[in-house]
Amino acid sequence: MAVKKWEGSDNDITIEVDYDKCEGAAECVDVCPVGVYELVDDKATAPNIDECIECCACVEACPTGAITHSSC
Repeated sequence: MAVKKWEGSDNDITIEVDYDKCEGAAECVDVCPVGVYELVDDKATAPNIDECIECCACVEACPTGAITHSSC
């Protein structure tokens, strides 16, 4: 399983994306109110994790269940 992990600068938030499940639907990009996510090579990335407001919209919107968020 290819899992990519991002941690907030204070290590209080962790986001993981299972690249075996991620199909690049970009639902996380579309629903995130603060722009945490971007698609790179048709896979979700979380380069702006420090902007996260822990709303869990990304986890709920992902059609394949590829996103794991420490707050959700």
